[in-house]
Amino acid sequence: MPSASVRSRRTNSFVVLVASCGGLILTRALYEVLKAPPGVEWLTLALLTLISGSFTVKVPSLSARFSVSEAFVITSGLLFGPAAGTLTVTLDALMMSFWVGSVSRSARRVAFNAAAPAIAYWLGSSLFFALAGVAPGQVQHHSLSTFVIPLFAFAATYFCINTGLIALAVASEKGLSPLSVWQKHFPAFAINYFGGSSVAALLVAFAPRIDLSVLSIVIPLLFVSYATFRSSIGRLEDATRHVSQMNEMYLATIEALALAVDAKDQITHGHIRRVQICTVELAKQLGVTDEGQLQAIEAAALLHDMGKLAVPEYILNKPGRLSPAEFDKMKTHAQIGADLLSSVKFPYPVVPIVRHHHENWDGSGYPAGLSGVDIPLGARLLSVVDCFDALTSDRPYRPRLANEAAFGILRERRGTFYDPVVVDTFIAKYDQIAAKVAQEDSEPHYELLGDFIDSASDTASLVTTSSPSSPPLELLEAHLQKVATAEAMPQALALATRCVTHLTPANVCAFFLFDPDQARLICTHSGGRQGELLLGLEIEIGERVSGWTAANEATSLNSHAALDLGSLAQAFAPALQSTLSVPVIKGGHLIGVLTGYSDKGQAFSQAQRELLEKVAATLAGASYCQRQAPLSSTQAAAKA
Repeated sequence: MPSASVRSRRTNSFVVLVASCGGLILTRALYEVLKAPPGVEWLTLALLTLISGSFTVKVPSLSARFSVSEAFVITSGLLFGPAAGTLTVTLDALMMSFWVGSVSRSARRVAFNAAAPAIAYWLGSSLFFALAGVAPGQVQHHSLSTFVIPLFAFAATYFCINTGLIALAVASEKGLSPLSVWQKHFPAFAINYFGGSSVAALLVAFAPRIDLSVLSIVIPLLFVSYATFRSSIGRLEDATRHVSQMNEMYLATIEALALAVDAKDQITHGHIRRVQICTVELAKQLGVTDEGQLQAIEAAALLHDMGKLAVPEYILNKPGRLSPAEFDKMKTHAQIGADLLSSVKFPYPVVPIVRHHHENWDGSGYPAGLSGVDIPLGARLLSVVDCFDALTSDRPYRPRLANEAAFGILRERRGTFYDPVVVDTFIAKYDQIAAKVAQEDSEPHYELLGDFIDSASDTASLVTTSSPSSPPLELLEAHLQKVATAEAMPQALALATRCVTHLTPANVCAFFLFDPDQARLICTHSGGRQGELLLGLEIEIGERVSGWTAANEATSLNSHAALDLGSLAQAFAPALQSTLSVPVIKGGHLIGVLTGYSDKGQAFSQAQRELLEKVAATLAGASYCQRQAPLSSTQAAAKA
């Protein structure tokens, strides 16, 4: 699809072409009228055209209007010829542009609005006189039956060319199909043209003069026509507005559910919303303007991973490479998500985007092995944005990549995994897309959602704190006092890990000392059931859960234990399921990481997170820390 700048140039060229042709026709018409003035009766028709032209009906969703003045416009042409009629229709168009449509009074639009009907009218009226075989001013002297067919051809030509030129301009500007624009907005206005031509035929055939008695009959008919037409358009707009409101409410409900799940994830918080905004903005940068397609992309970006509900959690959270069997199971999520959404009667193509968002440009993707442009555009956009957001987001097992590093990966996969045009556009327009994400993320609806969930978590923690399973404050203070006054590091660590295993659901607690020389963590002390299995375990900074906690100096709550320990989590009986990992920081410098492990899934509450953070803070401020700096790996090994 052409870019916005290309479409703008094409639209400008088309408008200039139409305005130039219209200008030539108007020049010819003005010359003929000045050469042979049509008389006062034409001025009367022109005045009636201006008055009736002020009563307009707007085309829904377009900046185009039509009036009920066609009866007087067509009468003017039948009585006085194409030149007089063309000037009349031009006056009508200018009336609507300057009086009714004052909001869009640009010179380009006014020129087009005047030229398009002038071209259509001149061609239609010239065809009428050619088919009727009569000269202008002689129509009233022939029976009505002699010009029924020519009049039909006149109205059809006038209607089709006028509305067709408008549809072409709109389609060029928005990057849509001209035929689809015309079919969607203009067929209903045919009644205005053909009805106006019928009234004009009656006026010419049965009224020798346009006087007050004739107008007293015609004007009420036109008023009824206008009222009926306006009422019909009003009902159509109401129905369209209702459908739009229902669609917005429906999508808002889905979005709230998806964002609620997303916001509860402490690691990938905000991923769904960012991917949704980026994908829609990328589509616009690529020139997608069709509202239905944009809504499909917006909904699909929100729902694309719904099928992961059917993928076992141990596969989703596995820290290492998936086995062939596990990867086959993971690949089913695209098809399952599409199948789940197939029962929802979306008014736009959401399901194909969800089904094919893991297809690759070279055909190596899944589930159908589509390649190139056979992959739905929305799916091609979504795959690039989804990958970029994953690469630039922190994970428990690795730190985020810088934007340039992520761009490098996208470039490597350009033409194999991803559509080259999509990748190039995303990288070139990323600053604009990122600005839109920042703007949307600052809006209150998402902040409030996060606040609501945080509030719920805080409430839960208050309940937990006051429950019988929570440690009494005096007991916690006693443990912390012992840690704070410990005379040696091993003693302080033993007290700290015992505090964690006694006062939280942790079965095992480990302290990982930071080795700045090697940029890694090493487990120098562990307590609890089978804690000795963790001694000496090394984790690179940024890797796994504890490494992520160290790299980001941020707490990780309820990540799966296998993400931190790998297969070692299964060596415990029962196997470890969840983790709570907090950094130990003193004076802005990382000392180590304190991590608790539980054999229960989602075992740790917000209150227990705060407890472990207090233990870590006490460790950092313990008396032995006043006297010794963090150990290097050599020193740690010697002490072990």
